[in-house]
Amino acid sequence: MSNPITTEIIPEKAILIGLVTSRQDAEKVKEYLDELAFLVDTAGAIPVKRFTQRLEMPDPKTFVGAGKLAEIKSYIKENEIEVAVFDDELSPSQIRNIENELECKILDRNNLILYIFAKRAKTAYAKTQVELAQYEYLLPRLTRMWTHLTKQRGGIGMRGPGEKEIETDRRVIRDRISLLKEKLKIIDKQMMTQRGNRGGLLRVALVGYTNVGKSTIMNLISKSNVFAENKLFATLDTTVRKVVIENLPFLLSDTVGFIRKLPVGLVESFKSTLDEVREADILLHIVDISHPNFEEQIDVVKQTLKEIKSSDKPTIIVFNKIDAYTFIEKEADDLTPSTKENITLDELRKTWMSKENMPCIFISAKEKQNIEDFKMLLYQRIKEIHTTRYPYNNFLY
Repeated sequence: MSNPITTEIIPEKAILIGLVTSRQDAEKVKEYLDELAFLVDTAGAIPVKRFTQRLEMPDPKTFVGAGKLAEIKSYIKENEIEVAVFDDELSPSQIRNIENELECKILDRNNLILYIFAKRAKTAYAKTQVELAQYEYLLPRLTRMWTHLTKQRGGIGMRGPGEKEIETDRRVIRDRISLLKEKLKIIDKQMMTQRGNRGGLLRVALVGYTNVGKSTIMNLISKSNVFAENKLFATLDTTVRKVVIENLPFLLSDTVGFIRKLPVGLVESFKSTLDEVREADILLHIVDISHPNFEEQIDVVKQTLKEIKSSDKPTIIVFNKIDAYTFIEKEADDLTPSTKENITLDELRKTWMSKENMPCIFISAKEKQNIEDFKMLLYQRIKEIHTTRYPYNNFLY
């Protein structure tokens, strides 16, 4: 009896490469490569090894030095590695030089994120946004991409326009970019009209780093069924739901998660998604309190909000995943200063409630802890704005 034909796709094996520089020490690089590994896993590949090198600045030709590149090449050949992923953006010449030397698929962080966005995009609008960002990324890299397409047979980093061999001319690509931009302008106007037709309801937008639980909180508050998964960028399309707390209705929107080094092209192409943030009356900044680098993630979100001119909006910081928060308890006679690793949740709560000049609350959306307190805090903030904006409707309360 013959064995049935299997169609199972075998995940590609990937190595991760980062630099220790004067701007980022070894500990910081480890954190960044942890995130890069999560990105690779989200993309569907398996991160099997990490390489780091200490350099004052990236080598302009090959990112890492000649010796390190030779070490990486040897490992790739011995272990049949298909993909090498670099944690920083590579120039077209760097990609070409590295690919010629390593003879495998080369991706930088931006390319990897673009691939994940292409993989996650479901609606025509999201697909158009991602396609535009991909073409703008590929345009300066056409010489390398189109010369080597015949060597590449799919896998991560090859979804979307990179799979087509017909776009071999820069003029054709520029024409396509112009067409996509015009298409997005039309959709932007339609979405602007839709937002204008929502009446006088206040708008609340969920913002935060990717994979902090925004969609889970959206489902919990709005009783909807937004896709939620323990992967990066599970949500790309903005979801808007009408929610009523007590007797007060408002609109709640879930938005794409932010991340360190988010490609500029993606920020621009996802303009309408970010317009939900720009036009919101209140922001719910969701934070994964269990993440060891949650404070850096807060800074990334704040910087992104500043870039899209939304940093001055009324904001509630929602520290999620308290059920997953862990700490190492200090000995009674230990007089060393407290750190993030040995501070209790109660101490952390007091620290942040006094540190931030904005309300904050600690919850677990997964375990439904402190959800009623969270809803009442949100209700009070909405009520304050509503009574100011619509003073003649105060009979609602």
